[in-house]
Amino acid sequence: MSVVVPDWPAPPNVRAFVTTKAEGDMARGSAARKALPVPAAPRWLRQVHGAAVIEADAIGEGAEEPVADGAIARRRGTVCSVTVADCMPVLLTDRSGSVVSVAHAGWRGLCAGVLEAAAEAMRARELMAWMGPAIGPAVYEVGEEVREAFVSRDTGASDAFRASARPGHWLLDLYAVARRRLRASGVESIHGGGFCTYTDTERFFSYRRDRTACRMAAAVWLA
Repeated sequence: MSVVVPDWPAPPNVRAFVTTKAEGDMARGSAARKALPVPAAPRWLRQVHGAAVIEADAIGEGAEEPVADGAIARRRGTVCSVTVADCMPVLLTDRSGSVVSVAHAGWRGLCAGVLEAAAEAMRARELMAWMGPAIGPAVYEVGEEVREAFVSRDTGASDAFRASARPGHWLLDLYAVARRRLRASGVESIHGGGFCTYTDTERFFSYRRDRTACRMAAAVWLA
């Protein structure tokens, strides 16, 4: 498969990837999801742009998808997965490779605290994170209400915004916000970023670019 493999110093028993357009649509109900090269059926989520994080080990194969935007696993072979197409998939693990997590982090999830919730639920020290493909800061234009949502909670978040050519609009750097939130949660080893799902038309689906229901999948598990 033509996938994006995280470039991070994770232990060798931590496996992860993000699919690209080459693997097809990974949206809910797509048959393509069954072809993912993982040891077991992934634990999918009913994503709502919130901050809920669930224990994927407790979800049986074929069970109803829980409403959540993050998942953690401690057992070998439990695959934590999210689907994305502009929102950022953030993968986490610890230095000893005892736990993994995935978070679906668009602006609403970041603002709600999904990364902080994932880090806390892992209950581990020396966490590291990898930020996967998301819409980039050169093109992600948002309204004043989005900037206010972040800055009202953290004035330092203003550094992630720069004025757009359109009055009352801003260009938002999701990666900068994620780094800030991760560091606030004690995660110092942060990797990835630098992708842009909107401008990289060959590799990635983008909801904002194409208004498509197609999605990529991000998966992480312990081998």
